[in-house]
Amino acid sequence: MKNLYALILISSVVCSAAMAQETPAAAPAKAKVVYYGFDPDIVTNYVTAGQKNLGYVRVTMELMIKDEKFLPMIEHHEPMILNAIVGVFGKEQEDAVKSLTGREEIRLKILNNLNELLTKEIGAAAVQDVLFTKYLYQ
Repeated sequence: MKNLYALILISSVVCSAAMAQETPAAAPAKAKVVYYGFDPDIVTNYVTAGQKNLGYVRVTMELMIKDEKFLPMIEHHEPMILNAIVGVFGKEQEDAVKSLTGREEIRLKILNNLNELLTKEIGAAAVQDVLFTKYLYQ
């Protein structure tokens, strides 16, 4: 009987040691978020209330890219991205450009437009967020 207990104890110790030595499956590589900025600042116009004059907006933006593997594709498509951003501002009314809620709506429109364009071009919505780091209007 003592031999049976000793055998069970030894086998449980051996099994525990074997389980501890097993290596867990390799975890998938975590995506590394990167930021992409535009140089020089983006300068464009927007429609004023009376539609007699054009307003002026100057923004510095950073795109939060979901994974650094998309960075070369973002750089390659920068002219298309800039065109989309300028297009959004060009359609906005003065009230939207000058209010905080309007600014947030513009930011979301830019984010959605960029992801739609990039999905068509590279097959993925690569932009996680759009950040305004400078936002001037007149």
